[in-house]
Amino acid sequence: MKLNRPRGTRDFTPAETEKRRYIENRMRGTAEHWGYEEVKTPTFEHTELFTIKSGEAILDELYTFKDKGGRDIALRPELTAPVLRMYVNEMSVSPKPIRLYYFENCFRYERPQKGRFREFWQFGVELIGSDSAQAEAEVIALAAAMVSDTGIEANLHIGHLGVVRGLLHGLDAQMQAEAMRLMDKKDVDGLRMLLSDQPGLRDRLPALLDADIDEARSITDDAQPLEELQATLTLLDHYGIRYEVDFGIVRGLDYYTGMVFEMYAAGLGAQNQICGGGTYRLAQLFGGSETPSCGFGIGFDRVLEVCGIEPPHAPRVVVVYLPDVTEDAIRVSRRLRDDAGVRTTIDISGRKFGQQLKHADAIGADYAVIVGAKEVEAGMVTLRDMHTGGQEMIGLDDAVLRIMGDREGEDHPASHDESAFLDLP
Repeated sequence: MKLNRPRGTRDFTPAETEKRRYIENRMRGTAEHWGYEEVKTPTFEHTELFTIKSGEAILDELYTFKDKGGRDIALRPELTAPVLRMYVNEMSVSPKPIRLYYFENCFRYERPQKGRFREFWQFGVELIGSDSAQAEAEVIALAAAMVSDTGIEANLHIGHLGVVRGLLHGLDAQMQAEAMRLMDKKDVDGLRMLLSDQPGLRDRLPALLDADIDEARSITDDAQPLEELQATLTLLDHYGIRYEVDFGIVRGLDYYTGMVFEMYAAGLGAQNQICGGGTYRLAQLFGGSETPSCGFGIGFDRVLEVCGIEPPHAPRVVVVYLPDVTEDAIRVSRRLRDDAGVRTTIDISGRKFGQQLKHADAIGADYAVIVGAKEVEAGMVTLRDMHTGGQEMIGLDDAVLRIMGDREGEDHPASHDESAFLDLP
């Protein structure tokens, strides 16, 4: 019986995995250059960690189960709550602010579609201990740097939930939820219809969707959120970040407390958001003291769909040999891997010489390093270019330089004593 992977999950081939790891490592490098340190949390948590933040309704989206001790457990649907739980448990007395990043898989039970999977990967950052304008600007600028480094030209939208809250506070919870849904969809007609018996909001709330900060001042009665947002935007100007003010960003209204931002990329259809974040205060929900924080999450799978860079090509080498020089061939492969850092494989199936070359071609090898009796006697190897078919007996140093494309005169770790090369103990 053939077994298929579970719905909403994926397998990644070696080529796909190589690209994913390459982009992941670029993101790690960017985060670390900004002073952020990596953390890891469990794949599953107590279900309450997520319901206490998002309410019981989130249960429909979670993979939940009871463990053998009867405890309610959920696979993590996101990373911010686990990281803040870890902060309360392990790091609450650490010097502030704390700069953390993570890269993990997450799970949501929802209908799979383009850009949405039941198992997905998230790269995220949390700056714990501050939600100042400087902290907000740093987090946004870091997100922009990470996305830009993957070759994506994304549109950055920034808003402030305080402005929306100031207008919605007089409505009941159900009407607030519907108004936010319509704002998220930029449905101006729907908003006006919903607010038809709210003359104070019928025109003001839809107008907020296209307003800049100056226009928003005449729409809202609370200037404080606008002043906070302006302070962050002024700092972003110094970072050289391009952005668009967007007061229609309302998702996560029960989660974030002030500034919110999202990044969108072309080529993803309706699911075009690749990054979202903002300021929040969650630590107190998990037993800690109230702690201002800000952060973001990047949808890694969506980034992979549209990113504009590929991993650099690493030459692939196969050591081809005859049985009477097996030990010498192994020594060659060791030197290529360990000293020169060349990606090297060697036949382990007992193939004949010609079959080894055919196999090298079949797996896409760039070069074959041939080790035979005459090569051993001369303390050299025969380097065969698998793309052109040309070959030449040369010293190992020269072979490595040819393979790696090193410039003349650069130091290389391989031995310059070619006779000693094949006699390595």
